[in-house]
Amino acid sequence: MKKDTSHILQRAEHFQLILIGEGLIVGVVSGIVVIAYRVALQYAGEWLTWILNWIQGEPIKIAGWFLVLLVLALIVGRLLKWEPLISGSGIPQLEGEMIGKLDQCWWRILIAKFTGGFLSLLAGLSLGREGPSIQLGAMAGKGFSRLTGKGLTEERFLLTCGASAGLAAAFHAPLAGVMFSLEEVHKNFSVSALLSVMTASLTADYLSSNIVGFDPVFQFDLMGELPVGLYWTLLLLGGLLGVLGAFYNWTTMKVQAAFQNCSRLNTTTRLFIPFLLAGILGLVMPSLLGSGHEVVSSLTSGEMTLLLVLGTLVGKFLFSVICFGSGAPGGIFFPLLVLGALIGGAFGMAGVQLFGMDPSNINNYVLLAMAGFFTAIVRAPLTGIILIFEMTGTVSQMLSLSIISIAAYIVAYLLRSEPVYESLLKSLLKRRGQEMESGSSERVLMEISIHQESFLVGKKIHEVAWPENCLLVAVQRNGTEVIPRGSTQLQTADLLIIMTAAKNQGRVYDQVKKLCAGI
Repeated sequence: MKKDTSHILQRAEHFQLILIGEGLIVGVVSGIVVIAYRVALQYAGEWLTWILNWIQGEPIKIAGWFLVLLVLALIVGRLLKWEPLISGSGIPQLEGEMIGKLDQCWWRILIAKFTGGFLSLLAGLSLGREGPSIQLGAMAGKGFSRLTGKGLTEERFLLTCGASAGLAAAFHAPLAGVMFSLEEVHKNFSVSALLSVMTASLTADYLSSNIVGFDPVFQFDLMGELPVGLYWTLLLLGGLLGVLGAFYNWTTMKVQAAFQNCSRLNTTTRLFIPFLLAGILGLVMPSLLGSGHEVVSSLTSGEMTLLLVLGTLVGKFLFSVICFGSGAPGGIFFPLLVLGALIGGAFGMAGVQLFGMDPSNINNYVLLAMAGFFTAIVRAPLTGIILIFEMTGTVSQMLSLSIISIAAYIVAYLLRSEPVYESLLKSLLKRRGQEMESGSSERVLMEISIHQESFLVGKKIHEVAWPENCLLVAVQRNGTEVIPRGSTQLQTADLLIIMTAAKNQGRVYDQVKKLCAGI
């Protein structure tokens, strides 16, 4: 049911309390969906291991497995034709929806993404569960919104709540779920968003902990913190991660474009390449299959030589970008953490062999490089730092995590490497030909904060050339709400509450965002 302006503004009076309650519900619903997905992928990994052991040395069984892989590719291809927005990780799709440029069918996404992600991991594709978990969680939140008749403004918060719950349930990382959803998805840190998202994230993590367990995703021994005398190496490693992260983003986009532009391949046939490649690798180097959790375990337990680490790094890199570029449903989040771990491991091993460094520091570099590589690629440093200490269960490396993340961020920025999800969203919208305006006339509220460098700072509201078809209904300043008047002077960190029609949401958001950012 469409909401008129008076209803939206009246409901806004108690918005924070309403959102906390709804965040709790979305946390439960999204948590259950993502936990089921996580358990399904665990079974997929176990079944894949059993299958690979069963077919070893048996030509007929091997041929049968390759036939099964083709069938799996066909099924996933049909799912992609039925619901194209399940392609890839799902995070760019969610970001597009948050700014009014996409409208995902929540129940189709839930069915197709769950099934497609499961079949892709069963085949052994080098994809992660985090992006799909975030998309599934967000769509569960959207389903709750649609079934209970919420307005689009409220729905945006519930999408963010679902995304946070999805990441929390997938990785046992509630704080990272909160930070990622606010830093990467919602793009704002308002009190309303923070409280509701935190409620959803903690609820989902509580369910996940009781069903799946409390153990961190990565469990390996650290002999202690990296000595302060070696902090200079963090700048070197951070710079290397920034360069390799930029190269990863560039390669990912080029491979995706190559798949899309090849006229001989359609949605289904392009999947044959990674699925059949997974079959070959399963026979010659099975460690490259799947998300790569076992690779990190082998690396941190000292079972890999420097040469093997470098070979695995190259193989995992190439296989990952091929799998993701094909459009198969699955994320890059976990594989890129594995790649970061391999880079850190190789860096530490090289330091030991060439410069006589203490071997006990290798695992420190593994842990730190995961955060640095994540930051270089995603450009969400706070999320990367928090995610790694939650996934590893260690909080003693905060300073070194921060140093390496900042170094990687700066280098990637200087190389003009766009955040990967931003690049993927632009590519997705370009393929769909959407300059995007949704067709709904329902009114929505958007929250956009003023940056320090914005030329809006110090301006009076009547002096600003606001976009057409939008209304500034409130300004939140230092925790209080200011009624906007023509003479109201805008300040740094003011949170602008903008009302517009849903059909204009994408255009208005882009224009106001530019005003607030000063670009």
